[in-house]
Parts: sequence; structure tokens; C-alpha cells
Amino acid sequence: MEKKSSRISHELCFMFLFLFLSSCSICHGLQNVISEHELLLSLKASIHDPLSFLSNWKNTSFCNWNGVSCNSNSTYVTGINLSGKNLSGRISESLFEFFNIEKIDLSNNQLSGDIPKNVFSCPSLVHLNLSNNNLTGWIPKGWIPKLEKLDLSNNFLSGVIPEGIGFFSGLHYLDLGGNALVGHIPKSITNLTRLQDLTLASNQLVGELPLELGFMKSLKFIYLGYNNLSGGIPKELGELARLNHLNLAFNNLTGEIPSSLGNLIELNYLFLYFNKLTGPIPKTIFNLKKLISLDVSDNLLSGEIPELVSNFRALEVFHLFSNNFSGKIPKSLASLPHLQVLQLWSNKFSGEIPYDLGKYNNLTILDLSTNNLTGNIPASLCNSGHLHKLILFSNSLEGDIPKSLRHCKSLERVRLQNNRLSGELSSDFTKLPLVYFLDLSSNNLSGNVNNWAWNMPKLQMLSLARNGFFGEFPDLFASSKLEKLDLSGNYFSGSIPPIIGKFSELMELKISHNMVSGKIPDELSLCKKIVNINLSYNFITGGIPETLSTLPVLGNLDLSSNQLSGEIPKTLGTVESLVQVNLSHNHFHGNLPSTGVFATINSSAVTGNNLCGGASIANLPPCKETKNFNWWFLGMALAAILAVFIFIMVLLYVKRRKEFVHEVKMKVESKLDGGNEWELLFFDHNASKLLAIDEILHFLREHKNVAATKNIQYFVKEFNEINLKSDHHIIELKEIGKVRHPNIVKLIAICKSDKGRLVLVHEFIEGKKLSEVIRELSWESRMKVAVGIAKALNYLHGCCSSAPIIIGNITPESIFVIDGKDEACLKLNPPGMIFPNTTKCLVSSKYIAPETKETKEITESSDMYGLGLILIELLTGKTPVDAEVGLHENLVDWARYCYSDCHLETWVDPLLKTHASKKPNHIVEVMNIALQCTARDPAARPYAGDVAKVLESITRSSNLCY
Repeated sequence: MEKKSSRISHELCFMFLFLFLSSCSICHGLQNVISEHELLLSLKASIHDPLSFLSNWKNTSFCNWNGVSCNSNSTYVTGINLSGKNLSGRISESLFEFFNIEKIDLSNNQLSGDIPKNVFSCPSLVHLNLSNNNLTGWIPKGWIPKLEKLDLSNNFLSGVIPEGIGFFSGLHYLDLGGNALVGHIPKSITNLTRLQDLTLASNQLVGELPLELGFMKSLKFIYLGYNNLSGGIPKELGELARLNHLNLAFNNLTGEIPSSLGNLIELNYLFLYFNKLTGPIPKTIFNLKKLISLDVSDNLLSGEIPELVSNFRALEVFHLFSNNFSGKIPKSLASLPHLQVLQLWSNKFSGEIPYDLGKYNNLTILDLSTNNLTGNIPASLCNSGHLHKLILFSNSLEGDIPKSLRHCKSLERVRLQNNRLSGELSSDFTKLPLVYFLDLSSNNLSGNVNNWAWNMPKLQMLSLARNGFFGEFPDLFASSKLEKLDLSGNYFSGSIPPIIGKFSELMELKISHNMVSGKIPDELSLCKKIVNINLSYNFITGGIPETLSTLPVLGNLDLSSNQLSGEIPKTLGTVESLVQVNLSHNHFHGNLPSTGVFATINSSAVTGNNLCGGASIANLPPCKETKNFNWWFLGMALAAILAVFIFIMVLLYVKRRKEFVHEVKMKVESKLDGGNEWELLFFDHNASKLLAIDEILHFLREHKNVAATKNIQYFVKEFNEINLKSDHHIIELKEIGKVRHPNIVKLIAICKSDKGRLVLVHEFIEGKKLSEVIRELSWESRMKVAVGIAKALNYLHGCCSSAPIIIGNITPESIFVIDGKDEACLKLNPPGMIFPNTTKCLVSSKYIAPETKETKEITESSDMYGLGLILIELLTGKTPVDAEVGLHENLVDWARYCYSDCHLETWVDPLLKTHASKKPNHIVEVMNIALQCTARDPAARPYAGDVAKVLESITRSSNLCY
């Protein structure tokens, strides 16, 4: 009885305990439902939902809400997936307060702001994806042991990678790429022994690759490209037996490729391009039989490529370009059945192209240009029927263009220029349906190309220049998309057909050095996008059609060495875009216009005619005065006198306005400078009341370049290196202080101590340096910047003082872009930028004109060279340092090469491609003026005022298009 009573009491205890726990569980579950419901509503309140994807997030069961997943009992949230819903706003901290959540995916939206600090507070979280948003700030500290996937890629995150990343012991996938992370790769990352996919690409990471990466045996994918990593490639990486992808491209890696990488037998992709690697490719690499793509381009690699390349049975892409490889191209390349892309350009390969290349391959792109190749072009290159790019220029190839290529219907881009090819073109070759770029220039080709119709509907660029072609103007008029046509240096005859006006997209027409006769057709004026016309060295007769004056973007006109006659149309001097004209060695007579381009025309461009008058720079004799006195002449004379009077008054006004700048001079002692005496010269009356020398020195002592006082800010900078023994420098600075122009930062004050210290105070510009924002600017903004710089130079060179003020070193660092206005302000600072005789410290700058580096003298033309470089940078996104690769010694040479030999899409800044696709002529026009500004002959460079007019004209044209 006692045992039974005891058993009953135990059962009752267990029953009460069960009921208690059940009630607690129910209460907890009810509380959990309420709290998670509120958390979801809090998340919804923090974001903007233009597609109304969250419209059903209301008072019903949250497990039925869009993007929300729950457990099987529908009691708590296990996942939130809002990927690709065009959401914006900020991420609420409530998102990371779900106790049982396993997956969060907010990728591919427009979310902004910092990542919440409690992001790693969900202990059950397994997958977290916040990629492809606009998130900023640092990566918060913390870790989640269960987390397997962390993707924060393609945001705007900054700061360093947290050292605590090594505590995420469960990670299989880590992607922090596409941000602005700095610092070193933390060695603690090597604690992630389960990690299979590591992506830190496209950041600003520095330092060496941790050799400990070789201990992470689970790694299959390594993406560390597009950083600033240095040092060698650790040989320990060869221990990663499971590795499939290795991408270390676009860094500053040095040394040789480790032979241990040949142990990576599972490797499919090896990308080491754009580094500074040296030596040969190790023979062990050719043991990687599963390799699909090998890219070691843009390095300093050398040596020969062995026939062992035949081991690459799976290889599809083989990039060795821009190195120093030599020897013959391996014949065994022709045996690779999957090879699609072969690019070996810009090396020192010699010998013949393997005769059966393409026969057993699946070639789509072949580029062997700029080598020392000889022999014939193999007939088998297009056997696959898929070859769309054939680039073989700048070699010593001989013989005919293979007949097999005439049937290669897949071809799109063909560049065979600068070889020794001979023979005639076949009619089928001029009927390839997809070819948009065809360059056969500088060969020994011949024949009458007008014997058949050119039926190439996609053709945009055609160059047959410097060959032996003859006959009349080729029938190209089925190619309505033609943008560039170069027939120069041949034996073409007959006249330019009027039907040329149908080329509505034409930007460049070159027919120089031929035997063309007849008149310039009026219909040429229908080509409204044309920028460059060169008809020189022919037998063209008649006059210059006045209709050419209606061409809105014409920049270059070369009609020299023809049989043209008559007077120069005065309207040609009104074409604002026209910056270069050559009319020499014709039979023109009468008065040369003195407006527009003719106001600055070089005498060599009008010699060999019977012209008179014009601007003094043309060195032409004065036109004979009419003997019959009439009132019209008197009226014109009075008008001229009036114009001179007005001009003098304007000059006096400008001079008076400049001199009106109120100077305030004072001498004071400084407590912060040991009682030394300072001489202060203010060019702003108000600033003299607000700024004291001790305040200026205080900010300098704290290494601040912005002085803030009484709600007004100024730029302050000290120049200790200036030699102040002569007052000449101070006189020069005083001239700068009087400059007042909206595109030039005002010099507010000069502060000079009796101990040789010099401090300049400039007005504060609310903006950033051009070098910091250039990639963020739209086409319209870049044009505003360009116009502003040109106007500033025009003012400095001729309008602001009796003698021009030369800068000598215009760089993106000296140009400020005003926030919200995208207007440029040029900041003038010594040395060299003001003082014409102090250029020794400037000659190492990439923005200095070549003649300045030689003579140590700066001129107005030197400034124009710098302006040209800035224009090239605005167009291409490249800096003078970026372009120093391959065969091109500097940015200008690269730009000239691209402008003449490449399709626009290959050199324009990718951020401008939308505008380039709609209005490519705008891009071409600006590049044209940029190349004129950077002409090798300083005398050939245009004046700043002319450049400003051209750029303003292009800007107006751009604005009309939108």
C-alpha cells in the first residue's frame, strides 16, 4: 500500500511538471509568435517597397507572407528571402533578432546604410546573403559558428577584414568581393578549414598572400584578383589538391610562377594576368590536363612555349598576350579540340603560324598581332565556322588572303594591316554579312575593288589605306552604318560620288594621296556626324562648297595639294567646331577669313595659294585697297574704329576690375612661431578681419589643410621649399591673387615670415578632387568639367593680365569638382604651376608636355598638352600610368592607336558606353580635340579659347539629344 501510494505521488508530480512545462511552452510559443510578427513589421517599416512585394505583410499569419519561411508547425520564422525585389532603405536591426532563423537573403536590391551591428547575433543562422546592394561602413565584429555561407559582395563596404573572421569555423562560402576593403588579408582566415569558396576580389587589399592559404585543404575556388597584393605566389598553394579556380589577376605580384602549381590536377581555371610575374611558364603547368582557361597575359614572362601544350586537351581559352615570349608558336596547339580563344599578341613569337591551326580546333577568336610572324595565313583558320575575330596585324605575313576566308560567314572583326600581304580581294570577301571592322591597310594588296558591290550591311570601319588598289570610288553604299572610311595612299581615280551623302553615320573620311578628280560634292554636307575630312594630295577641282559650313561637328578639314580654286567661303570661319584646316598648295585667291579657325591658322596651312589678308599669324600680304572711295567703305571704317574703341574700353574694364581687388597688407608677430614677424597680404577684405596668423599656424600644426573660423572655411598650405630671397616670386603670387574667374580657386592671402616660411590661403571649395570622382561622373558632368578647365586656361593665357599665367602641370589633383554642380575649379599652387622658371621639380610628372621635360621651359602649349591628357582621361577612364603597357609608351600613344585602329567600344570608359552607343560622334569629337591638344609639335596645338568653343558646341549638341 505504501509503495502504491508512493508511486501515485510520483505520477502526480510528473503530471504537474508536464502540465507546467507545457503551459510554459505554450506561453513561450505565443510570445514567440507575437515577437516575430512585430520583428517582421519592424523590418518592413525600415525599407521602401516599390513593387509592393510586401503588400501581404499584414495581420494574418506571418508564415504565409511573401518571402517568409517557417518551421513545420508554423510557430517561428526559419528564413527570409527578399532577393531581387528592388527594395531600398536601410536594414533594420530587427532582422537579426529572430532566434531560430536559418537563412536570410536580401541580395540584388538597393538597400543602403551600414550593416547593423547585431548582424551576427542569430545563433541558428546558416546562410546570410546581403550582396549587390549599396551598403556602406565597416564589416561588424562577431561570429556565428553555424554559419556556412556569408556573402557581402558588391557593396561599398570599407575598412579592414575583421581579424575575427577566423572564428566562423563552419563557413563553406565567403564572398567579400566588389567592395572597398583595405589592409592585409588576415592570417586568421586560414582557420576556416571547411572553406571551399574564398572571394576577396575587387577590393583595395595590400600585402603578401598568406602562405597559410595552402593549409586550407577544402578550398576549391580562390578569387583574390583586382587588389593591390604584392610579393610572390606562395608555393604552398600547390598543396590545394581540390582547387578548381585560382584567380590572382590584376595585382602587383612579382617573381616566378611556382612549379608547385602543376600539382593542382583538378584545376580548371588559372588566372594570373596583369601582374609583374617574370621567368618562363613552368613545364609542370602543362600537366594540368583539366585546365579549361589559362590567362597569364600582361606580365613580364619570357621563354618559349613547349609542344607540351598538347596535354591541355580540355583547354578552351589560352591568353599569353603582352609578355616577352619568344620562339615559334607550338604546332601542337592545332591539335587541341576544344580551343576557342587563342590570344598571343604583343610578344616576340617568330616563324610561321601552324599550317593546320583551326583545322581541329573550335576557334572563335584568334589574335596573333604585333609579333614577328612570317609565312602565309593558314587556310584552315575558319574550319570551325565560328571564327568571328581574326587579328593578325603588325607581323610580316605574306601571300594572298586565303580564299577560304571569303566563305567565313561568322567573321565580325578582321585586322590584317601592317603586313606584306599581296594579291587581289575576291568578290566573296566583300560580301561577308557580319563584318563590322575591316582593316587591310599597309600591305601590298592590289586590284580594282570597284568591279563588284560591297555588300557588308554591318560595316562600320573600313581601311584599305596604303595598298595598290585602283579604279573608281568603291561601291560601298550597302554599308549604311559606315563610320570610318580610309582609302588613302592608293591609286583611286574618278570623282567622289554624290551618293556619299547617304553615309549618315560617317565620322571620318580619308581619301588622301590618290588620283581622285572632279568636285567636292555638296552632298557631303549631309554627313552631319563627320568630324575629319582629308582629301589632300589628289586632283580635285572647283571650289569649297559653302554647304560644308553647315556640318555641326566638323573638326579637321585637309584639302591641301589639290587643284581647288575660288575664294574661301567666309562662312567656314563661323564653324565653331572647326579647329584645324589645311588649304595649302591649291589655287585659292581673295581674302582669307580671319574668324574662327582662320584667326589662329598656321602660315604653312595656306601657303601655295594667291590669298591675302587674314590674321597676322597667317603671314599673308595685305589685300589691295579699292581705289573707288565710297560711303560703304567709310561706314566700315567707322564701324572698325568703333569696334576698336569698344575693345579698348573692355580691356580697360577688365584691367580695372582686376586691379579693383582690394589688397590689405599687415605685419604681425606670431606667438605660435616663436615671436617671428609675418607679412600678411590679403586679397579679400573680409578675410583680413576673420583670419589671424596664429589661427592659420594652429591648423597647420595639427596637419589640417582646411582652416575653419567663424563659420567660414579656407584651404591653407605651407610651401617651405620656395626660395624667397627674390621678390620676383611674391610679385608673381600677387598677380595670381588678383585673378577672379568662376573656374579658378581664389587666392585669399599670402603669408610670408621673416624666416622664409610661406603659407598660401585659398577659398574653400565644397567638392572633391577630379582624381577622386572622375569615375562617378556622367557624360554631361565630364563635359562640364572639360569646358570649365578650358575656360580657366583661356582666361589665364590671355585675359587676366598683361602677361599670360602659365600653370605647366595640370593634373586631376589640381582640379576640384564642385558638389552638386559638377563644375571644375582649377587650383593654382607653386612651384612651377605659377613660376615659369621653376620646372625642375615638374619634369617627372606624367602630365608634363614632352618638350618641357627636355627644355625645362613651360609655355601655353604645355598647358594645352595637360588639358589634352585630362580630356583623354575623362573619355577613357585611364590615367597616364594605366596606359604604360605593351607597345605604347604613354597614354597619348595608346589613345592615338585606339582612335585610329580600334572600335570605339574598346577604348571608351565603360561608364560612358550608354552615351557612346547613342551619340558616338560626341565621344569621337572630344577625342579628336584631345589628340590635337597633345600633338607632338607644340605649334600644332590649339588655343584654349578654341578648345572651349568646340567643347561648348559639343555640350550644347549633347543637351539637345536628351
